[in-house]
Amino acid sequence: MKRSWILIAIVSAIVAAACSGGSAPGRLSIAVIPKGTSHAFWQSIHAGARKAGSELNVDIAWRGPLREDDRDAQVAEIENAVGRGVSGIVLAPLDDAAMVAPVSAAMRQRIPVVIIDSGLKGDDYVSFVATDNEAGGRLGGEKLAALLGGRGRVILLRYAEGSDSTTKREEGFLSAMRANPGIEIVSSNQYAGADVEGAYKKGEAILSQHKRADGSLAIDGIFCANESSTFGMLRVLQDNGWAGKVKFVGFDASDNLVKSLGQGLIDALVVQDPMNMGYLGVKTIVAQIKGERVERRIDTGVRVVSRADMETPEVKELLKPDLDRWLKNNR
Repeated sequence: MKRSWILIAIVSAIVAAACSGGSAPGRLSIAVIPKGTSHAFWQSIHAGARKAGSELNVDIAWRGPLREDDRDAQVAEIENAVGRGVSGIVLAPLDDAAMVAPVSAAMRQRIPVVIIDSGLKGDDYVSFVATDNEAGGRLGGEKLAALLGGRGRVILLRYAEGSDSTTKREEGFLSAMRANPGIEIVSSNQYAGADVEGAYKKGEAILSQHKRADGSLAIDGIFCANESSTFGMLRVLQDNGWAGKVKFVGFDASDNLVKSLGQGLIDALVVQDPMNMGYLGVKTIVAQIKGERVERRIDTGVRVVSRADMETPEVKELLKPDLDRWLKNNR
């Protein structure tokens, strides 16, 4: 009989731990839910979140959709976190409208939510921790205009409808183009989609419409609004012998993009600080839970990086953050 009571006590403890998000007694459990998990950008956010978790002695539960267009999967992750009774949620919403209801439901359950990376409609959340994406897009546009000397034919490859962060980048880019009347935008309404393959197909379809009889490209400049669209477009340029022959500004800093920048296949990258975003997202939600004052909007920084900047210490830290230090035991 005594052994049965001991077994019941053990099972009860396991269930209680599961319901609280798996945290040890007295520890906060923070669910960090990205748009996706495959791109280098999200790995950097994960590393920043784990760094903050280590400093603050809180548990980080990292789970997100495999694809950045799977709205249902992200809704399910939010609902799952609420069901586990986590202490707080840090969310990068992949759709600025579809995530409003599940976030509001979490807030009603007294589970605070901090939004990172990409905005959410309404104001039912604690804080927004992100890049100034409109400024980033504008910086990219100004860089491309400077590379072109204010004249030429330009393409914008958008990312995906409903993504607030990239929509703002695209708006910022177009505002920079409007300030350069010598530049003609020949395509600005095409979306790459959520992955590299989709971006490749869309980029190939667009550029094939602007190919001369001799095989050269009748386009002078290209801007892409995120990592996957930039890499997909780069592959199109490489496969057709156009890489390095058209001015190309991309967004974000995966290993492949940084390598291509160094090789002169990309002229510039607009670079965020995703590790800082993940770090500040967790710091902000923990501060809120502890009753401390938090800022409604926190800017995590953005800059343009060209080949000449790559070896400066501050840029090297952005391009090659030490992710293994924080992720090596969690892969």
